[in-house]
Amino acid sequence: MNHPYTPARHNIQAFNCPYCGAYAKQNWTFGSKTKARYGQRVSINLSPEDYIPNCKIAECSNCSQHTFWLEDKLIFPYDSTAPLPNIDMPNDVKVDYEEARSIASISPRGAAALLRLAIQKLCKHLGESGNNINSDIGSLVKKGLPVKLQQALDSVRVVGNNAVHPGQIDLKDDVEIANKLFVFINIICDNQISQPKQIDTFYQEVIPENLKQAIENRDQK
Repeated sequence: MNHPYTPARHNIQAFNCPYCGAYAKQNWTFGSKTKARYGQRVSINLSPEDYIPNCKIAECSNCSQHTFWLEDKLIFPYDSTAPLPNIDMPNDVKVDYEEARSIASISPRGAAALLRLAIQKLCKHLGESGNNINSDIGSLVKKGLPVKLQQALDSVRVVGNNAVHPGQIDLKDDVEIANKLFVFINIICDNQISQPKQIDTFYQEVIPENLKQAIENRDQK
């Protein structure tokens, strides 16, 4: 069973690595002025004066890459607290998603606004006009979109709107809210694109033609 996506956070024992994407244990050490170099193991046998104040480094137990933290902020890599895009995400949606991902840690508001645009484009891929995101979601609901996916779409829409037009949701420094929006978009892509694709591929490649015809005849009765 896959572990739920856990974004990189300061001082927690495990999270999804920004480099390899795996949910993995993180080995934390204090940053060093003399021996902490990117891509190398960090020695902990240092005197107190060798430490960089308030700096810590986490090493991924899966890929051995390092994340660098100043106080409780991830400072490198700066674009990596959000999950990677779903493999079947349409390319034009992925462009906005990746741009949002690249700024999520430093501008949650900017990321949310870009994700709202990504959702608008995704609605078009799901058969809607792409002109009005609110109307598109309503149309998808009438076509049978599950309630939980509607809530996910509306969550990205509403938070994205508030990022551009200040309302009741303050996203100024809330990276966790922004990260949830990335998760929601991936859930929607998985349910509406990846799962139907997997089912269709299996049906077309595995089910014999004569049995497909029998199924079609049954459904026409």
